[in-house]
Amino acid sequence: MIEVSVCRDLKEAKRHWQRHWPQQCLFDLWPVRACFQAEFNNSPYFLIASRQGRFCGMLALSWIDEQQCFGHFPGELWGGKTWLEQNKILASDPAVASALLNQVPAAAKIRYLTQMPGLAGAAGEAVDEIGYLFYPGQYDYCFPAYLQGFSGKSRKKMRVELDRLKAREVSWRHDCFADVDRMFRLNLENFKEYSYFSDDRFLRAFENLASWLHANNLLRVTTVLIGGEVAAVDIGALWGATYTVLAGGAHPDFAGVAKLINLHHLEMACRQRFAEVDFLCGEFNWKNRFHLTPRPLFQIWNQQALADRHAAAAAPKVACAA
Repeated sequence: MIEVSVCRDLKEAKRHWQRHWPQQCLFDLWPVRACFQAEFNNSPYFLIASRQGRFCGMLALSWIDEQQCFGHFPGELWGGKTWLEQNKILASDPAVASALLNQVPAAAKIRYLTQMPGLAGAAGEAVDEIGYLFYPGQYDYCFPAYLQGFSGKSRKKMRVELDRLKAREVSWRHDCFADVDRMFRLNLENFKEYSYFSDDRFLRAFENLASWLHANNLLRVTTVLIGGEVAAVDIGALWGATYTVLAGGAHPDFAGVAKLINLHHLEMACRQRFAEVDFLCGEFNWKNRFHLTPRPLFQIWNQQALADRHAAAAAPKVACAA
């Protein structure tokens, strides 16, 4: 028999997370989640499953009051949707996953889930968005081999565009912490109300995150200067052998600079032999063209529909007379 208990205390939720959560990517780290929890301050609602007294699963949720639904912890929002990726439902088997989901007492919008065997096709389960990754090992860590994957016409067009920038004296600056603020300003100036950082809570959470990453030697700041002027700044994190590009900002006066800095990330990944570069979800009109590898993430929504599907599947079939 599967028993499910509820944890609403943040300190206790932290203990459960640190004890049970697999640390497979940057977003699995409690301090990363805590940076957003501190600013959004949603109420945790962790469902803990046990079988014969032994832990067998966990669904880490938060009650998002402004959306009147549950979302994956910590329930940080941008544009009415959560942002942190590679969320999980910890479950030793599909029955545990179903038991956890069936104990959610209200509507739920659980986004950016890694694939869950046994739940495919369940009501409300669907592809959410596509993440994009670069695997340097596919090219034997050789950046020129990666470039050979483009057509001759595409390579020529790219070379002309980048040479136009390089003629204005391109230089690079790495890991200058002061450039993090420059990134926020460039992003806000470029996207205005559509910038992630137009929400003060999200901005403060990212400031917290950058500070924590910097203090733990995980932060990577990449700045491209053109003619001595800051043209673009990206911030990311190197955790294990995975480099995650988190956010960036570019000056609108330097056409093509985003392409320049993205190629710089790919070249660096080959040179430093990273296992992968995670450019996160959102195609943004360039990731497919750069031949990145797509990875779907999933969502589960409308908890009542999911529960109804499970109930219908378990109900005995009754033949109807004509």
